[in-house]
Amino acid sequence: MLLIDAHLDLSMNALEWNRDLRAPIQEINDREKHLLDKPDRGNATVSLDELRKGNVGIVVATQIARYVAPDSTLPGWNSPEQAWAQTQGQLAYYKALERTGDLRPIRNRSELDDHLTQWEADGHTIGYILSLEGADSIISLEYLEIAYEFGLRALGPAHYGPGRYAQGTNAKGGMGARGRDLLHKMTDLQIILDATHLCDDSFWEAMEYHQGPVWASHQNCRALVDHNRQFSDEQLKEIISRGAVIGMPMDAWMMVPGWVRGESTPLNKNVTLNTLIDHLVHVCDLAGNTNHVGLGTDLDGGFGREQCPADIETIADLQKLPELLLKRGFSDDDIVKFCHQNWLDFLEKTWS
Repeated sequence: MLLIDAHLDLSMNALEWNRDLRAPIQEINDREKHLLDKPDRGNATVSLDELRKGNVGIVVATQIARYVAPDSTLPGWNSPEQAWAQTQGQLAYYKALERTGDLRPIRNRSELDDHLTQWEADGHTIGYILSLEGADSIISLEYLEIAYEFGLRALGPAHYGPGRYAQGTNAKGGMGARGRDLLHKMTDLQIILDATHLCDDSFWEAMEYHQGPVWASHQNCRALVDHNRQFSDEQLKEIISRGAVIGMPMDAWMMVPGWVRGESTPLNKNVTLNTLIDHLVHVCDLAGNTNHVGLGTDLDGGFGREQCPADIETIADLQKLPELLLKRGFSDDDIVKFCHQNWLDFLEKTWS
């Protein structure tokens, strides 16, 4: 089954974690066994080969670089210009993988159709749609135009904490004039608004002012895990009404309540792919259909096997999902929608 993953931080892993994603996953993890700087060292689940093994033919690949104010405790860059430079280094990595034949950019309907044909023929070059997680690196709206020319097609205005254009997870407040100007320019360019990570105030302001396409690349349900990182039923219904697709992420703390970092494990909290399906079912119940769900695993988003479903050894294990969905009562057509068709339908409509 062809899979589309709407959220992977490939370039962040390559540049900040120093992972050679062209290497076998075992080699990546072996080289990290002596490192203690990050909690997921030696537990990586994502490499280019594992994506191919899992028939993950299209990914939404991110750029990410946060600006932080002098009093912030979050990691990030001390100026928007530095953050922009970081995202351009990440873009350079994607471009290098284009030259090796590992990645193929998808920026419009024609490139999408061509890629699907090529993937079916050889299953080697992975298609990627460029997304920016957090808009802090957009120095001015002129830079958004530059980013679009470089291939940017989706943007989440905020990440964790306060941002220059919107407020994110664990923060409060609206988008303000600068954020609204960003939304208007995104609409002009037809850049997809990724509503993921917007705090409640910024989310509702974005819904009031944004007129363009919306998705949530990696977003679970507050009704199942009560935290502001998740969307409430009202928020989910709002973006569903706008034709959004919601990608299901696999960070365990977002999947089950009561996760304690450093103590909880996927086994002692019984986090499996069926837990992910619980969130999927909830979204489908709200929508009244299966047209708004997909994958947005975030499996390389600063965690690995220590904090993802226990039945995931590598991202190739996503191929277990069709059988699990069938056992949960989903039809073959529903499974196709979840695995790839809902994302394809969304992109075809957006890029028509």
